[in-house]
Amino acid sequence: MPKKRSGGGLSSTQQAAKFLGVSVLAGAVMAGIALPAAGALGLAAKGSATGFDDIPANLKRPPLSQRTTILDNKGEQIAQVYSRDRTVVQLKDISPYMQKALVAIEDSRFYEHGAIDLKGVLRALNKNAQSGGVSQGASTLTQQYVKNVFVEEAGDDPTKVAEATQQTIGRKIKELKFAIQVEQDLGKKKILENYLNITFFGQQAYGVEAASQRYFSKHAKDLTLPEAALLAGIVQSPSRYDPVNDEAEATKRRNVVLQRMASVGDISQAEADKAKKEPLGLKVTQPRNGCITAIRGAGFFCDYVREVFMNDPVFGKSRTDRAKIWNRGGLTIRTTLDPQAQDSLGKAVRDHVNASDAVATAATIVEPGTGKILAMGQSRPYGFGKNETQINLSVDKAMGGGAGYQPGSTFKPIVAAAAIEGGKPATQEYSSPYKMPYPSPVAACDGKNWVNTKGFDLTNENESEVGPYGMKEATAKSVNTYYVQLISDIGICPVKNMAGKLGVQRADGTPIEQNPSIALGTQEVSPLTMASAYATFASRGTYCTPIAIESITQTTGNQKKSLTVPKSTCSRAMSETTADTVNTLLKGVVEDGTGTQAGLGDRASAGKTGTTDFRFAAWFVGYTPNMAGAVWVGDPAHQRRMVNITIGGTPYEKVFGGQVPGPIWRDMMSGALAGKDAPSFNLVNIPDPEKDKDKDKHKGRGRGDGHGNGGDNGGNNPFPNPSITLPEGFFQGQNGGPRGNGNGGRRG
Repeated sequence: MPKKRSGGGLSSTQQAAKFLGVSVLAGAVMAGIALPAAGALGLAAKGSATGFDDIPANLKRPPLSQRTTILDNKGEQIAQVYSRDRTVVQLKDISPYMQKALVAIEDSRFYEHGAIDLKGVLRALNKNAQSGGVSQGASTLTQQYVKNVFVEEAGDDPTKVAEATQQTIGRKIKELKFAIQVEQDLGKKKILENYLNITFFGQQAYGVEAASQRYFSKHAKDLTLPEAALLAGIVQSPSRYDPVNDEAEATKRRNVVLQRMASVGDISQAEADKAKKEPLGLKVTQPRNGCITAIRGAGFFCDYVREVFMNDPVFGKSRTDRAKIWNRGGLTIRTTLDPQAQDSLGKAVRDHVNASDAVATAATIVEPGTGKILAMGQSRPYGFGKNETQINLSVDKAMGGGAGYQPGSTFKPIVAAAAIEGGKPATQEYSSPYKMPYPSPVAACDGKNWVNTKGFDLTNENESEVGPYGMKEATAKSVNTYYVQLISDIGICPVKNMAGKLGVQRADGTPIEQNPSIALGTQEVSPLTMASAYATFASRGTYCTPIAIESITQTTGNQKKSLTVPKSTCSRAMSETTADTVNTLLKGVVEDGTGTQAGLGDRASAGKTGTTDFRFAAWFVGYTPNMAGAVWVGDPAHQRRMVNITIGGTPYEKVFGGQVPGPIWRDMMSGALAGKDAPSFNLVNIPDPEKDKDKDKHKGRGRGDGHGNGGDNGGNNPFPNPSITLPEGFFQGQNGGPRGNGNGGRRG
């Protein structure tokens, strides 16, 4: 500690510091007042300010980060997300008590001095010199506002925050210069308004409106005298004067503010004394930030909306640009989420699968003809706790999901659509034996042939399933051998191309492999992908890319503007006749096939079951003319087989697609469609072929050359885990091209 002379005066060191500090800072201040456009102030210190001819626009109208509100398609709030919990309000919407309290405690001469309070500067310099430290500040409200703008711009970057708050002469001069220009351009009232909207009040509350809501659950315009005094007192040190964690210290600080208001004549001493006796009267509203707070179990949909924003170039050229807009907030995002459909999905999931079960379920509903996502949810809630997850099981990996799940026999309608679109009749018959080798060779997309020298076989689920079968019966019964014969007949390329037209892609972003086993659902996909693909059948052949956002309004200060949002791209994937034929085939699945437990009674519906080999996953994907939905059940880690398992409190020896996912789909869709129109499909006549007693005459092409995966009828795969890498040489595709991914299918 600096020593004083024996006479009690300042030491020589203190006197020198005082003289130098007063001379330099006072001189700089005066230079700034006299020469507001001066480029150099005679300071050589690092960080000194130069070139302040023009005031940056952000000091006039700072781009304050605010809450972003996400709404459903009825305008009801789903969630709020923000990096700064702030709601910008005009001065007229802030209590006069609040305005007076802040000015009184932070800068009582605010309306009397300019940008710089020279008396305050000299007074502070003198006091600090006497104390040998910094015991008193001299910043005016305007200077504090300028500093807050710099801090706001720094965001959460610690380096930039340090630069914005560094205690250097250069930074101080810069702050002073800008303060002068802000005073000239904005005036006192606007500066006060901006300050009250930008400053931090603790407890994650930025700006007076958020602070008022946080501590008193009311608007800033309704603050009483003691409430306003409390908030004004917090500003100096939000952590020290936090009324939630230290009521006594906050009360003392509030009373200091009240006394100061009386001293400067804003209120009478009697009013101050009365207010000091009142309790703090807190009515705290806890911060509710992020998708974890979403209602109706829509946390994953909320997160998907964020992923759409962050990934779509329509919102900015780079991800950094898009992140800046998102973090700044102030967005009102109206989404496609339908509250009725979302509630129904959530109830159906809860009724059939528990969060603590060994397996999970994920479901998605989309609207045919528009691509609008109407509902999205899963059995494991959005969160960080036990039996919770942040992985969206309904979407692709790039959009916050996982690696996807083999769809099993729910892929077969895509093979049927490709065949019919290519000219195959729906009455096409194949021998469809219980067991057969993979046909070989099979034409692939690159002009080469897929072959397999190992001679792997595939089977149907039951030995009683022996053809010949036509397409209608084979689809209803989900006959594996029929569909492998069909894809081998038409080639792999038409199926791969049809999948592309339907938006079907692997959830991990890699290309769909070229081998006949894709007919049985070997390629991992997401529920959203399958729901959108089946919506194409419902809309009679028009595929629409899925969308989650209907509109976005951006609020900056008091100005609002609409942002461009991504639109669904609709294209014809197949003829109406092809779609109508597939609808007829899949209507039979829910009427007398593997999906009878998913039927919707009198309402027209169609769909397909799917169960992968060894029952690592089970599906039901179905639709009506006005709604399509997909339900997946399984272990996201691809470890737990669904045999001898309890799901939702019900024990199952074996899980089928029509047994667990089917009823979930039925309940989900029944509630989502309640009160809505019940249109019919445009069906076609598919004659039932006559069975030939001599089945040998109907045998298909075939020599075996591979091993299938996943339809609803069973394959015979010696590799039980779908997530493993198959042995080298298991598939010899396309003359050394991509390998297949074989896992035999099961009945749904």
